[in-house]
Amino acid sequence: MGRRILNEALSKLVNAERRGKATVQLQPVSILMASFLDVMKQRGYIRNYEVSDIHRVGKIDVELHGRITDCRALTYRQDLKAKFIEKYTERALPTRQWGYVVITTPNGVLDHEEAVKQNVGGQVLGYFY
Repeated sequence: MGRRILNEALSKLVNAERRGKATVQLQPVSILMASFLDVMKQRGYIRNYEVSDIHRVGKIDVELHGRITDCRALTYRQDLKAKFIEKYTERALPTRQWGYVVITTPNGVLDHEEAVKQNVGGQVLGYFY
């Protein structure tokens, strides 16, 4: 259920980005979605996001930066060990120069570079570039 919501939200982000919108509103909300957006904000792909009314259906207002080409969530479970993260990123991303794979780890939701630094594996949530 949570990954389907994340996949729909990320497709809304990409569609709004392609139309040249400055902001987009995402509904419904999940904590996983907020963590994914936090990684995107840290890497400079979105400007800011604001979560409101999380106890009900909730909504997230995202300010776009204009850098997103594509972002997707995996709807199936893909487990990765720390030593196989580099091979997976070579397959999933178009080049080594840009893009990030987002992974849920015991240390929280991290991108692939942080997961390699901390030498921790987990489940792949999705990717963006």
